Amino acid sequence: MKIENIPATIKSKSLKEARDEINEILTKLEANNLKLIDIINDYKRLMILNKHVENLFKQKSKEISKLKKINDKK
Repeated sequence: MKIENIPATIKSKSLKEARDEINEILTKLEANNLKLIDIINDYKRLMILNKHVENLFKQKSKEISKLKKINDKK
C-alpha cells in the first residue's frame, strides 16, 4: 500500500497513537466473539495502520541517515 492510499485519519496519527490502536484491534481480534464482517474490517484497518507505522519508521530512518552523513562530514 502506497503512502497516498493511507487515509488521512490514519496518516495524522503519531507512532504511539497508531501502536495503541493496533493493540486495541489485536485485543478485539483475540477475543474471538466478533462477527466475520467486523473481523475483516478490523484486519483491514490493522494492515493500514501497520503500513503507516512502517512508513513512519522509513521516514525516521532517512532522517537519521541524513544526520549521520552531516556529522561524518564534520
